[in-house]
Amino acid sequence: MNKLTNTVLYLMSLSAGLVVANLYYNQPLLSQIATDFGVSESEVSYVALSTQLGYAFGLLFIIPLGDKVSNHKILQVDFFLMIISLIAAATANSIVLLIASSFFIGFTSALPQLFVPMAAQLSDDKQRGRSIGIVMSGLLIGILGSRVISGFIGEQYGWRTMYYIATVLMAILFVVLRFKLPKLYPHFSGTYVSLLKSVYHYFKTEPTLRLAALRGALSFGCLSAFWTTLVFLMEDSFGYGSTVTGLFGLLGMGGALGATVVGKLNDKIPKNKIIIFSTLLLIVSWVVFLFSEYSLFGIIVGVILVDLGMQALHITNQNIIFSKNPEARNRVNTVYMVSFFIGGALGTTLGALAWEHYKWTGVSVLGLVLSFAILVVHFMFKNRE
Repeated sequence: MNKLTNTVLYLMSLSAGLVVANLYYNQPLLSQIATDFGVSESEVSYVALSTQLGYAFGLLFIIPLGDKVSNHKILQVDFFLMIISLIAAATANSIVLLIASSFFIGFTSALPQLFVPMAAQLSDDKQRGRSIGIVMSGLLIGILGSRVISGFIGEQYGWRTMYYIATVLMAILFVVLRFKLPKLYPHFSGTYVSLLKSVYHYFKTEPTLRLAALRGALSFGCLSAFWTTLVFLMEDSFGYGSTVTGLFGLLGMGGALGATVVGKLNDKIPKNKIIIFSTLLLIVSWVVFLFSEYSLFGIIVGVILVDLGMQALHITNQNIIFSKNPEARNRVNTVYMVSFFIGGALGTTLGALAWEHYKWTGVSVLGLVLSFAILVVHFMFKNRE
């Protein structure tokens, strides 16, 4: 078996961040896109929603292949489609075309979820939490850093420029991964249909996986509701544009670095304690948001808490599911991450609706409801794990 060196581990971390960033470039740019195409705030939110739904479909139909097909073969096809989709978004002449191309950007950007189970597979039991934490740090920094970059690029050069830059980055990254990423040859010998059926089998027979997936969906729904509506809050309450909105990602990036620490703690502290603590962080963050509609300091504190809480919960969930079924880590990760991003898509939609009808108070109440729901379902079902 290939040994997981630090060089390969950090390459996977960097790659995860760069690819997943494609999903989030659009969020600080939504107001610009709405103005450009002459659509409402709720209509333009379908760009973000379509991207996240595409990601969920990519997880469902691409990531299970990691248990059947060489990772390098998956890379080759996926990157080709990804680059075409980014070019289509950059040149879209209507909101419908942008929504369609955004779906395929999301679909092909599911690729980082091959790196997380790969890190778990190549690590021993004592280092698995650390390895997952490092890859997740890169992925989370990509999620948050993408907003900083796109906010600045969009305000200075227009939203289309960000998609052209992303196209170039993906072309370079493909070349690097082709030469540096270890080749893995999985052993699943059944058909693609049977592979997908087995994904449902793990969902049906693993209560631990189902509970982790539900916790993940609710937590990412919270985060998505926040980031989708933050750009509207900044304009409505403070008069700031996409650059300032994107800069809030820097605060979340600081919290994302804690993912490595959380990964190490997963190897030492009972996971139930981490789950409860991280959920309480989410609840506190939304209480802070609720009273911070006109307070930048409050929003700053809330951003740090909501990102740290979600990351701690997410890494713990993944460490739990990867500790079982080592021969099917890509498939159990598929179940978990499809649920995770469906939750994100719902959070995006509900967040936009809450903003449209009840502004920031509605968004904050939504976040509190979703956060409390995590605690409720965890205590209701944790004994069935």
